[in-house]
Amino acid sequence: MNLDQEVRLYTTNAERERAENLATLFSIIVSLEYLERAYVRDSVNGKEYAPACIKLLAQYKSLMKLVGDDVGGVEAFMKRFRMDHPAALHRLQVGVPATVEHSAEATEGAEAGKWVAETTQSFITFMDALKLNLRAKDQLHPFLTDLMSGYSRFKGSQEWEGRAKILHWLIELNAMKASDEITEEQSRQMLFDIENAYNEFFRSLSKSA
Repeated sequence: MNLDQEVRLYTTNAERERAENLATLFSIIVSLEYLERAYVRDSVNGKEYAPACIKLLAQYKSLMKLVGDDVGGVEAFMKRFRMDHPAALHRLQVGVPATVEHSAEATEGAEAGKWVAETTQSFITFMDALKLNLRAKDQLHPFLTDLMSGYSRFKGSQEWEGRAKILHWLIELNAMKASDEITEEQSRQMLFDIENAYNEFFRSLSKSA
C-alpha cells in the first residue's frame, strides 16, 4: 500500500456528483452552525442574519431533494460524519430563521394594526386550507410559515401557549417530503390546535389593548 498515492473517492461521474453533493451538504450544516452562533452572540444583527439563513435553508432543501434518499435524513447524515452542530440541526428541523421562530419585533406604533390584520388573515387562510382538505406538505407549509412569521412579531407570543403548537406543526411539516400528506387525524388535530391559537391570539390582544 502506497501511503503517498491519492485516494479516489469516485470512479464514475455519478459517484463524483454524489460525493460533491455530500460535501456541499456538510458545508451548509457547518455554515449554518456558525451563523446561528454568531446571531446568538450579536456578532450579526437580524437584518444580516435572516437573508443568510433563508439562503442556507433553501440550499439545504434543494440539496436534500438530490441526496435525501441516500443519507436517510439530516440527523443520520450528521451522525454518520460525527457532526456536533446542534444549532444547525435545530434550525434545519424548524425550517425558518430564528427571527421568525422567536419574537423579534415590538408591536408599538402604526405598524401594529397592519400586523394584526396580516396575522389574522394568515390564521384564516391556513384554517380554510385544512377545511378544504388540503393535505400535502407543499400545500400547507407555505401558509404555516407565513402564519408563524406574522405571529412571532408580537412581543407576547413567546409566552402564548399557541406558539408551541404552531412550532410543533411547522417542524412536523418541514420533516416531510413535498408530496407527503398528513393524515385525517393529523389534520383534525392541527385544525384544533390552530383554532385554539387563533382564539388565544385575540384574547391576548384584547388584554394588551
